[in-house]
Amino acid sequence: MCGRYALTLPPDAMRALFAYREQPNFPPRYNIAPTQPVPVVRLHEGARQFMLMRWGFIPGWVRRMKDFPLVINIRGESAREKPSFRAAFARRRCLLPADGFYEWRRTGQGRQAPNQAYLFRRPDRGMFAFAALWETWHSADGSEIDTVALVNGPANGLMAAVHERCPVIVDPADFDGWLDPDAEPAAVSALLRPPPDDLLELVPISSAVNRVGNDGPEVQAPVAPGAAPPEAAKAGPARQRKGGTDDQGSLF
Repeated sequence: MCGRYALTLPPDAMRALFAYREQPNFPPRYNIAPTQPVPVVRLHEGARQFMLMRWGFIPGWVRRMKDFPLVINIRGESAREKPSFRAAFARRRCLLPADGFYEWRRTGQGRQAPNQAYLFRRPDRGMFAFAALWETWHSADGSEIDTVALVNGPANGLMAAVHERCPVIVDPADFDGWLDPDAEPAAVSALLRPPPDDLLELVPISSAVNRVGNDGPEVQAPVAPGAAPPEAAKAGPARQRKGGTDDQGSLF
């Protein structure tokens, strides 16, 4: 599952790909983490709209945020039927822009075995879009929070060497079909497929990405697999508690 990703290209590049009307200005982010505000592209009144949402989906029926597990990934195979996600799958689909994401592979036996971090990115360093679902959560005090989680599915051939799951990446030709709230459910489900094996490349990186506070280009610097991490990055990635629908709340 994807628990960290990057969006480093300038706002103009993102606006050109997603064709929304807003003109946001945001800095490059090399280590976006759950619960942080993330850029989202949705359909609003017939046009694409840029907005920020909290990465961590909360269904509308939840009464207290702290009682619901952190859901940052949603299984595409079951999203259409699961009570927590089926309304969003039917009417509130969106795109989560990115130009890289990270996964970890255990390099030895046992719980204490070190993890090797990998960066997945396009060979041309271009942008792409995760399939995602969003929901507006209403708190008891009347405030509202727009929340989002990306959709994942079985890994493609490249990703399978690191993890059995892979974020669903929507082809630009399918942006309209994914965003259209009136699209046939079967047609939408057909878009939940692994990305082509040649869409991304795999780059081993140091464990600097494990720390949320490390948010510069150094986290993407290639290393030899298994290389010793920098002194400031030896702590392993934090883990979120499991729970909720299909244990989809785990960070890694």
